[in-house]
Amino acid sequence: MTEIDHQLHSIGPGLASSRIFKFIAFLYGIAAYLVFFVTILYAIGFVMGLVVPKTIDTGTDTPTAEAVIINLLLMSLFAIQHSVMARQQFKAWWTQFVPKPVERSTYVLLASLSLLLLFWQWRPLPTVIWNVADPDLAVTIVTLSLAGWVLVFTSTFIINHFELFGLHQVTNHLVGKEPTPPRFKTPLLYKFVRHPIYLGFIIAFWAAPVMTAGHLLFAAVTTIYIFVGIALEERDLVDLFGDEYRQYKQRVSMLIPWRRSV
Repeated sequence: MTEIDHQLHSIGPGLASSRIFKFIAFLYGIAAYLVFFVTILYAIGFVMGLVVPKTIDTGTDTPTAEAVIINLLLMSLFAIQHSVMARQQFKAWWTQFVPKPVERSTYVLLASLSLLLLFWQWRPLPTVIWNVADPDLAVTIVTLSLAGWVLVFTSTFIINHFELFGLHQVTNHLVGKEPTPPRFKTPLLYKFVRHPIYLGFIIAFWAAPVMTAGHLLFAAVTTIYIFVGIALEERDLVDLFGDEYRQYKQRVSMLIPWRRSV
């Protein structure tokens, strides 16, 4: 064996290992995305009471106080996981253990699993708060709820859907492309409201022709969490983009497009 052959032999396993890791990371990212995709589709059925086997108004009969406590714990688990793991300080810590290319995919996977747990263990509170009897008005409200979900999906694609859910990162890692530094941009809907994704969720959760106590609890708590999440997210964005984001906050409203965009 020549010296060159020896060197190629010695570095070969390292290259193979690196390529294998990139491919495994890519498959992991796809798997995490598929779990997310199934979860968000189930979420639509869960909230709207469509198709899925267990909805927000079905499940194990439980005493009211116990049901409220269990549901609040389930929503708190998701909120804590979703918020804490999104903070820059946490990312700086846990990327010492989780490779950076799969950090976002892992976050997405854990968020999806916590939501699936919520769907599975959710306790219905069937007391009816309001019931829209007029069929035309009921259809209009259902359509509004679907429009909220469309707004959620549309808003993710307007920015970068696949980066938001981790596929962009593992694909770049697979082909050896370096991640680009984050740039502040406000495409389309983001010129009118700062958080169209959150606006879509609020519409989807509250537009219900039949509102039960359980659905009301879910909508109210998730709305409160959205406002807390916005505050935390915007603090990070100010740290990241400085005056550019401060000026954006001044000229564009948070959720309702009442300010004139300039």
